[in-house]
Amino acid sequence: MAVIIDGKKLAQQIREDLKIKCEELKQKGIKPRLAVIMVGDDKASQVYVRNKSKACDEIGIEFEEHLLDGDIQQKTLIELIEKLNQDDSIHGILLQSPIPRHLDINEAFRTIAPEKDVDGFNPVNVGKLSLNQDTFVSCTPYGVMKMFEAYNISLAGKNVTVIGRSNIVGKPLIQCCLNKDATVTVCHSKTKDLKQHTQNADIVIAAIGKSKFITADMIKLGAVVIDVGINRGEDGKLTGDVDFDNVYEKASYITPVPGGVGPMTIAMLMNNVIKACEN
Repeated sequence: MAVIIDGKKLAQQIREDLKIKCEELKQKGIKPRLAVIMVGDDKASQVYVRNKSKACDEIGIEFEEHLLDGDIQQKTLIELIEKLNQDDSIHGILLQSPIPRHLDINEAFRTIAPEKDVDGFNPVNVGKLSLNQDTFVSCTPYGVMKMFEAYNISLAGKNVTVIGRSNIVGKPLIQCCLNKDATVTVCHSKTKDLKQHTQNADIVIAAIGKSKFITADMIKLGAVVIDVGINRGEDGKLTGDVDFDNVYEKASYITPVPGGVGPMTIAMLMNNVIKACEN
């Protein structure tokens, strides 16, 4: 039976610490401020942006939202980012993805000033992560690493299997684990015999977006299982990529969905905004 890694509780502790840091900055006359850009009216994005706004409110970070029509041109988006780069009152800039397909998200990420890139997607920050230098780490991977730290789960010498290779979660996670001296295996949609890789892993991190895809027979006894997936079942309930009830019986540690990695993502975004402000 696994220890459940309580992301909600851990995120709350982090937010309490950030409140204190935020207050200290304000006493020095510095007001941390986050600008969020949202293009179009994606429903899930609206929920995420609302949650970010609430978290800012709780910690004391000023929040400003820039809503752009879904049919804007690339030039308009880039000009807005450049304007926010120049604005000294803004410490963090976040472009909520996805954005409409006719826009080039990579150019947008490249345009966000590295020192304001609280999502860690500017190529400069991606490069710094791969060189194991101090940088802004993408918020979900950063949250996962904080969980390992909080529960004293050492990665050194461990076999870690990461399932998923997205730029937002999979790739930065691979690098984070390598930086902690893990032996990392990367699996994805083209991987043959996935089970062979997961059964050999001391730590399995699932980030594929397929409900209950990781089953108990894929996990070795005593493995640590981190579930990054958020899927909505036909009944409307949230499920992860891991078949929680059955894997729970075999794992040593496991994250639930909801209440696992999700709350940590927003906590680490807030952490990055305060860090950007302190820098």
